[in-house]
Amino acid sequence: MRQPKIIDYALLTILSLIWASAFFNIKIATYSFGPVTIAFLRVFFGAIPVILLCYYKKIKIEAFSKDWHWFAMIGFINLVAPFFLIAYGVKSVQSNLAAILMSTTPLSSTILGHFYTKNEKFNLIKTFGILIGFSGIIFLFSDNLLIDQNNFTSALLILLGSTCYVIGGVLTLKISKKKNENVTGSILIWATIILIPLVSFIEQPWQVVPRTDSLISVIYLGIVPTGIAWLLRFKILKDNGLIFQSQVSYLIPIFGIILGYIFLKELITIKVLISLTAVCIGIYFVRRADRKKLS
Repeated sequence: MRQPKIIDYALLTILSLIWASAFFNIKIATYSFGPVTIAFLRVFFGAIPVILLCYYKKIKIEAFSKDWHWFAMIGFINLVAPFFLIAYGVKSVQSNLAAILMSTTPLSSTILGHFYTKNEKFNLIKTFGILIGFSGIIFLFSDNLLIDQNNFTSALLILLGSTCYVIGGVLTLKISKKKNENVTGSILIWATIILIPLVSFIEQPWQVVPRTDSLISVIYLGIVPTGIAWLLRFKILKDNGLIFQSQVSYLIPIFGIILGYIFLKELITIKVLISLTAVCIGIYFVRRADRKKLS
């Protein structure tokens, strides 16, 4: 690892923008496609750049090795379930709300890490950060202009999707000694395999005549936020470490709100801004505790 340079901060900002751009593109994709189809197309197109990179770097993809059950389980929990839940939820709520709800993953991972790892226990700073962050989410659910009885469940499903990411991350520790490109390629392959029968029986997307913007968005979702962004994440992790890379947590909801307003003219209320601030403060205190532990 090295001390971050200007190029490293530029790459971090690009990664944040890419992941933040996923939310308004999911919203556009829902104009023509169902949530299962969106999940399938994301993992299908996302697998292409990762598999090509593995082929170029001569990295063996072990999707069907003796550890196939781990890849299949992680593929379902870390890709299939959250991609479906987020797409289903975003159909009924603004994409900027999804960006804020999904930004809770560092807080959820801290809670799970306390119970399922040996060196990620709670302390006073972490507990304070978690309470502040989730207080912001609870406050967000009180915004009756954006969340009401018609889409309350959809917002909860997005929150559940963020939790699936965290559980998948914990499971990935079981195969942490394998190369990141191999793991990502393997779980994308298994996610595609799992979704093929589901999309075929539930939604039959070949019968859909999609809008052009929806088609562009769903292809973009697969290639850029799912495929290329993961590869960019690996580079940042390798060059600068996890703590530096984790700063995307602050930027994604901010960019998500900005992009939702620019491309979809989504409403930004005072409660949205207060909730965003509380979540960012909560993440800051959790990350501060992690930095102190490492130092």
